[in-house]
Amino acid sequence: MAESPPVASSFEWHQWPKGRTRVTEINWDELDALHLKSWTPRAQLSLPVTNVPRSAVPSVDVHNHLGRSLNDGEWMFDDVSRLISIMDQANVRTIVNLDGMWGDELSENIERYDAAYPGRFATFCRLEWEKLAEPDGADQLIASLDDSKRRGARGVKVWKNLGLSVRDADGALILPDDPRVIRVLEHAGRVGLPVLIHVADPKAFFAPLDETNERIDELRGQRDWWFGDTDVYPTFDRLVDGLATLVIATPGTTYIGAHIGCVGEDLDWVERLFERADNFHVDMGGRMAEIGRQPRRFAALARRYPERVLFGTDIYPASTEAYALYFRFLETEDEAFDYAPEESIPPQGRWTVSALGLDLPALAAVYSDNACRILALSEPTAL
Repeated sequence: MAESPPVASSFEWHQWPKGRTRVTEINWDELDALHLKSWTPRAQLSLPVTNVPRSAVPSVDVHNHLGRSLNDGEWMFDDVSRLISIMDQANVRTIVNLDGMWGDELSENIERYDAAYPGRFATFCRLEWEKLAEPDGADQLIASLDDSKRRGARGVKVWKNLGLSVRDADGALILPDDPRVIRVLEHAGRVGLPVLIHVADPKAFFAPLDETNERIDELRGQRDWWFGDTDVYPTFDRLVDGLATLVIATPGTTYIGAHIGCVGEDLDWVERLFERADNFHVDMGGRMAEIGRQPRRFAALARRYPERVLFGTDIYPASTEAYALYFRFLETEDEAFDYAPEESIPPQGRWTVSALGLDLPALAAVYSDNACRILALSEPTAL
């Protein structure tokens, strides 16, 4: 059967004998001027597709958002029982909710999730870093941590606004290795609150905004994600070096570096910090695109440091389809597949990913064992 010809004004299609088709006229000049946003190539590879609807062992998603801060003031799920059904189908025993904030908002998150469904959720608080512009700001944040601990917070989420937008009384940006930040997060460790921290962003977000930038598609749609103006923002290296200084200065605090330690493009950097800081771990959230183009390197890291890598997705609202894609990525040896199959243009870079093919002991560590240890969760049982 003849294939249907593509729709293109510059192509004139004619039938060959026996149902074949050919192009008799091509406007090469028009092709030369094809806009990047209009180029959506379709891979011609024929490869196995492995469906993995459930994680090999009960899993803990340590990086997700269930609150109201990222959803225009509305709960990410208006029906929590629907989320529980998704989790049960996917074999996800616990989700870490990073949207607890502080005060009454934290209490409402805990009541809605942790208290209503014991063992299925662990809500993290946040800190109002803008308080550091006040003379007693560090003391206020330490008091906030103590209050959040009393309310039931299971950890602290530090977002990238620390280093990129939070300013001191004199207008200077407050960086992750500021002595006051070190003091506050040292206290988090003292009261038993692990810290999931996101600094910086992908390297390309700090690179020149020109034809060499590998994330140009994404930045076209999210212009406020570009931080390459060094008159306004610190460099990428300054921010991640600040993270390393913070982690090393507070050995009593357990850290989970969000998004592969915020340096998914340079696993050697991650490994060096692993070697220097026993308290540093990483989650995978939102970085399938990065580690999926270096699967052997990342799998080697997970094998060498099995106690340091945690499963997380940062896909919200959570869905069975999203979880199945992550499970395929972790558990199979599938090659060259779309990390965002619903998108005609991949959102984080124009490439495909290949799976990690981790063995069962590594999967157990990544999926649940490490999270259970850090969050003091009970050992997972089959769902």
